[in-house]
Amino acid sequence: MPRRIIRGLKPLSVWALTLLISGCIGTGGIGPQGTSMPANALATDEAIKHAANDAHWPSGQWWRAYGDAQLNHWIDLAAQGSPSLAIAAARVRQAKSMAGVAESAESLQINADSTLKRHNWPADQFYGPGTLSNTSTWDNNASLGLSYSLDLWGRESNNTERALDLAHMSVAQERQAQLELQDNIVRAYIQLSLNYAQRDIVEATLAQQQQILELAQRRLRGGIGTHFEVSQAETPLPETHRQIDELDEAIELSRNQIAALAGKGPGEGAQLQRPTLSLQAALKLPSTVPAQLLGQRPDVVASRWRVAAQARGIDVAHAGFYPNVDLVGSLGYMATGGGMLEFLAGKKFNYSVGPAITLPIFDGGRLRSELGEASAGYDEAVAQYNQTLVNALKSISDQLIRRASMDKQLGFSNESVASAQKTYDIAMVAYQRGLTDYLNVLNAQTLLFHQQQVQQRVQAERLTVHAELVVALGGGLMAGNDTPAEDKTQAPKTPKALTVFDR
Repeated sequence: MPRRIIRGLKPLSVWALTLLISGCIGTGGIGPQGTSMPANALATDEAIKHAANDAHWPSGQWWRAYGDAQLNHWIDLAAQGSPSLAIAAARVRQAKSMAGVAESAESLQINADSTLKRHNWPADQFYGPGTLSNTSTWDNNASLGLSYSLDLWGRESNNTERALDLAHMSVAQERQAQLELQDNIVRAYIQLSLNYAQRDIVEATLAQQQQILELAQRRLRGGIGTHFEVSQAETPLPETHRQIDELDEAIELSRNQIAALAGKGPGEGAQLQRPTLSLQAALKLPSTVPAQLLGQRPDVVASRWRVAAQARGIDVAHAGFYPNVDLVGSLGYMATGGGMLEFLAGKKFNYSVGPAITLPIFDGGRLRSELGEASAGYDEAVAQYNQTLVNALKSISDQLIRRASMDKQLGFSNESVASAQKTYDIAMVAYQRGLTDYLNVLNAQTLLFHQQQVQQRVQAERLTVHAELVVALGGGLMAGNDTPAEDKTQAPKTPKALTVFDR
């Protein structure tokens, strides 16, 4: 056989041997098992089926529906100074930087290296440096090292895609943190409003109790009352004062909570005035249920990006089974002897160029373990995504059920307050005319006080349910505009070339 043909076959032989050896590390029995759940596969209940279908999403500033300028101001403050949002924003920047690091591996790498050193050469007749024996000279060099990954199996490109997917996930998580912060401020603000309303009721009760005490004292002075009635009228006053003090404490604590959520100190929270909440219109739902409902939630979007990132992680692990080929080269000057910078004259120029091949042969099971870890990570991400879908749909259904219930409960509580007020008015008039005793007035008053408290709690809960439903729908952040394509979340198949020599 001619020498030229034999020389030409050598690279092919090396390449075939490389593939043969790398194939000895098989991927048999390792692969993802999880399957993402389609949103439309989840059964919906009557609460969702009967919801309004007019394709209207919550607005981005959904809390403005409450009609309270002070609430709007504090949410704006939180957007600017909340530590929790600052943490989420920092994680986004970190993820983007990590994606940049991963992407840089796909580009040409050039590194400069220079050494200036004074070298003392030993005197050795067998292994010494010849004429330099027992002398001291400059031994200098400067070089440029170049390397470029051919990325034949997509390891670097998939690693970049994985990092970008994680960056998208961090953006969705930032939206989720923003939504949770808005929700927490609104809920704390509603609680502050409820505390004020409850305090009004207790103060009205105190005024009524003082009025009854004055009436009992007048009756006693007029000779138609008893000391026992006066004592009965005096008994509830300390407890009512205690309840007022308890509600004052709750108001201050609510102010502190809102200030802390906004990243402010208690001093600024003390400036909070009484809320003026109102709910002008019922929240409407989008026309497509449930896929559109779920697809706008930041937590669902973040879960999808995590699945996509884990899928690319499997591709990265697969590429590790193949030989890695890089193009490497160097350009440099060197000089031993002469002046300190003489090597820069270019008289002693050297270069090198060629492929560098890394072969996975026997690794003690490392590659198979890495693939197993990536596959298990994908299955975990899929399971978490499925669980997020289930929880999301449950949350939407729960809030729709609660919203319908709160509307009914508010009507019932209004009727109860009206009836209790009527009973108290009748008992008060009868007591003033001497037709009944103080016990009936006290019972009527206690019932009225209780029903008014229930009414305020129902109203506050109704406002809270409105906020929770908005949050369950994604809070108007339109996170669904930034979701991975369906094919990106699918688990990659094991390449056939890796299954030939599986064991």
